[in-house]
Amino acid sequence: MLKRLFCAAIACLAAPLALRAAEPSRPVVIYDGVATPVTASSEASKDLWVTTADLRRATKFVVKPQGICRDQLCIPVPKDKKANVLAKRGSVTWVNLSEFARMLRQAVAHDDKNGVWFFGSPPDQASGYIATLDAPDFTLPDVNGKMHSLADFRGKKVMLITWASW
Repeated sequence: MLKRLFCAAIACLAAPLALRAAEPSRPVVIYDGVATPVTASSEASKDLWVTTADLRRATKFVVKPQGICRDQLCIPVPKDKKANVLAKRGSVTWVNLSEFARMLRQAVAHDDKNGVWFFGSPPDQASGYIATLDAPDFTLPDVNGKMHSLADFRGKKVMLITWASW
């Protein structure tokens, strides 16, 4: 009896995991530092196609007749690129977010294994640091785990050494 109860408990715990493994994974978009799960397009593509609803949730951009807009900024989509950026499938409009980012010359990094898409700042925002020669503030731990912010060293000479495994 105890053995059957144990097996039933294992089955109850494993069922949600099996269902989650059976459903398609949802890509995650990191835009403006915010991670948002989005609906995956069923079409095979190396690019990230998102619905207009997911575009709005993840990036605050909306599709309008004059282009793809966010607040007062509106980016017209050139006619020769329209098919690469926008697609209508049934009643749903899809936006190729990775192609749109390339149009803006925005950095994009994609982790295919984990389904994560990271979109960097558009060049017009990132270049503000170059114009002022001020590095953006950040906080990182030292080798002992103590946190240090770049702002703590303003007015002093700082040498940053970075390393990446890739």
